[in-house]
Amino acid sequence: MVVIFRWLVRLTTGLLVLIVAVAGLAYYFATRSLPDYSASNTVAGLSAPVEIVRDNANVPHIFGESDADVFFGLGYAHAQDRLWQMTMLRRTVQGRLSELFGERTLEIDEVLRRYDLYAAATASVAAQDDRTIQALEAYAAGVNAWLDQVNEGALGRGAPEMWLFNHAIAPWQPADSIAILKLMALQLTSSLENEVLRARVSLVVSPDRLRDILPDDPTSGVAALPSYASLVPDVPEYTPNTRMAYDPLMPVPPRALAGASNAWAANATRSATGSTLMANDPHLGLTAPSIWFLARLELQDGGVIGGTIPGVPVILSGRSADLGWGLTTANVDDQDIFLEQVNPDNPDEYRGLDGWQRFRSRDSIINVKDAPAVTIRLRWTENGPVMPSDQFDLRTITPPGHVTAIGWTALSGEDTSMTSAMALMRAKSVDDAIAAGELHIAPAQNITLADRDRVAMQTIGAMPVRDANHQSQGRYPSFGYLPENRWQGTFPYADNPRFVNPAGGIVGNTNNKMIDRPFPDHVSFDWGDTQRVIRWRNLMQAREVHTRDSFIEAQLDTVSVTARTLLTFMGADLWFTGDAAPDGTPERRRQVALELLAAWNGEMNEHLPEPLIYAAWARAFQARVIRDELGPLASEFTHLDPVFLERIFRDVDGASVWCDVIQSAPVETCTDIASQALDDALIWIAENHGPAIEAVRWGDAHEATHDHPVLGTTPILGWIVNIRQSTSGGDNTLMRGRTRGTGPAPFQNVHAAGYRGVYDFADPDSSVFISSTGQSGHPFSRYYDNLGELWRRGEYIPMSLDPDLARAAAVGVTTLTPAE
Repeated sequence: MVVIFRWLVRLTTGLLVLIVAVAGLAYYFATRSLPDYSASNTVAGLSAPVEIVRDNANVPHIFGESDADVFFGLGYAHAQDRLWQMTMLRRTVQGRLSELFGERTLEIDEVLRRYDLYAAATASVAAQDDRTIQALEAYAAGVNAWLDQVNEGALGRGAPEMWLFNHAIAPWQPADSIAILKLMALQLTSSLENEVLRARVSLVVSPDRLRDILPDDPTSGVAALPSYASLVPDVPEYTPNTRMAYDPLMPVPPRALAGASNAWAANATRSATGSTLMANDPHLGLTAPSIWFLARLELQDGGVIGGTIPGVPVILSGRSADLGWGLTTANVDDQDIFLEQVNPDNPDEYRGLDGWQRFRSRDSIINVKDAPAVTIRLRWTENGPVMPSDQFDLRTITPPGHVTAIGWTALSGEDTSMTSAMALMRAKSVDDAIAAGELHIAPAQNITLADRDRVAMQTIGAMPVRDANHQSQGRYPSFGYLPENRWQGTFPYADNPRFVNPAGGIVGNTNNKMIDRPFPDHVSFDWGDTQRVIRWRNLMQAREVHTRDSFIEAQLDTVSVTARTLLTFMGADLWFTGDAAPDGTPERRRQVALELLAAWNGEMNEHLPEPLIYAAWARAFQARVIRDELGPLASEFTHLDPVFLERIFRDVDGASVWCDVIQSAPVETCTDIASQALDDALIWIAENHGPAIEAVRWGDAHEATHDHPVLGTTPILGWIVNIRQSTSGGDNTLMRGRTRGTGPAPFQNVHAAGYRGVYDFADPDSSVFISSTGQSGHPFSRYYDNLGELWRRGEYIPMSLDPDLARAAAVGVTTLTPAE
């Protein structure tokens, strides 16, 4: 027995030593790719020395003797900190993820191959002006210089992920940067999914009920659409979903998680300091690291500072000494689904305007790890690329004998959006910036602007021209062979919405409807916000003049107008009712919940129980009122629609009929459904967060999920690479934290402001900004999440163009010297 015990001790000790040795070796190889920010390197591709000064937040301040050298430095800095992220963005847009991840990403690759965005980006390089091409080439040379350093110095393959997914890294090309801009356009549009969903719902409800469940902005009149079946016959009412389960590597987000943002600006008449103010917080899916990378470039026209996206050599949201700019999704209806009739006698032909035409086609080979390569046939019609019916639920709206083609402005092979962004960084005034926007094609954005005296908001991006007689006004899929359904070019830039220095002195956008024009000049039927704008308007009008701090206060505001409104309806007949009940009973929990909500001001504070009670109650109420009418389609409505629910409670055009369960004999009222939904919510909270209603916290449910897209679900590694934080805010607060909407944790914060900036042109160096994680993409870097806790607490770091301030507490200065 003693001998056995000794051998067990020896084996256990040996196993522990082996585990420690393996872990130590893994840590050694992983940390080899941590960059030395104080290195001096000789590199090819420079005309003169470049300095990359890393301030104490690890924001690079890049100085060079020419713009090309500065862009070289930005490429070098991006690659130092975000090489894996950059290569993943490029692989995604190229449709080459399956080379690393196997069959898991085959469908994603197929979608991207069919859109053919990378080919459009390659063609678009020639459309850029000379300065932009020079900048793109210099940036690519900077990225490649770091790749050379990694290879020559055996620097851990450039990123820890490269050890797990070893692959050769092709040199960076100018087209790669343009392609990433096009990939961002794909992430920011939801027009395609809106068309599909509207068509599917119209097949099961009347036109009156369709305008309830998918409402237009209530500030304008609502015209009932005909049913989709009346335009496109032979489509069954219920067709099962065919799209793949959502994967974090999929660049097309679910409809409810498409682009959003806030931006506003005040001119000198509305500023306490006598100059302009501006704030911007663009919203995207939360990841670790964030998609945003803070940087400062010292160009020949002056310094610019703000948020960049690794792989793209421009400040997308930020400021110079003279101008501030910020972006919000414009919600332009820039996508359409065309139903193309296939020749029954020749599957290589489709019906055009003048008879049968051949599809333009070519084969594309997708290499798949650990599986045979897959060859797909790519096809195009005059209207756009053909998508197979198993993508985006297109099968559910496609009649027999037809395929679907996608029209989209981002598919242009003459896309000058990069040139537009470069010109914006050189702009000195609002007028210069508006002029620069004319070259922007996609994604369509509202750009909010502030120079030292004036403010403006301009919609940039191509807006399709539709025929006034279009069958569905672009709201349903339509037959591509009918001339009235086809696009007729794009509107002149002068027709894009523009607001320059308005009389009120303030401009802003929360993805709300910004202009009321009849079709076909309408811009869009689908807007991203009807609620945040109410709170924003109140905060802007509450002060005669504003300061940097009041703009920060608005940016971090967590009061939900939606909660304040809906609770008055849901609880109208329930407040302070019910008989006395002992603790622990359902009746007592209901009374406690109602007492808490009755005294609540609608602040979605992470430390309070009321936001969770409200959110669970409203979610349960909406689920109850739609599931009998919509059946399986109810699962498509993952998030609360405040306009829909308010229409029900106010019985607008008979909308209260939704509260009656049509399959039951009794006639249910909205009070009945609200009472049942409250019990549903309290049971769910007890099962998931504990039975003590007073003790639950919104922040425990509304946890920000900065997850690594590749390693985030991997045991142990997920614990290392994911960043989780309790957060305030909600779906409809200015400090927006869009909830997941599905699964066992529906209130997790998955889509929020990855970048926040507030610019004060009375004292530009007092401007501030922040990103949601940190500058580094390396999980073992102290800069991987160094900004995350500041972001969570609503704090910022200085946004200064003063080189002395950057150098004063620099964590390192990288010097790049041209090779002889």
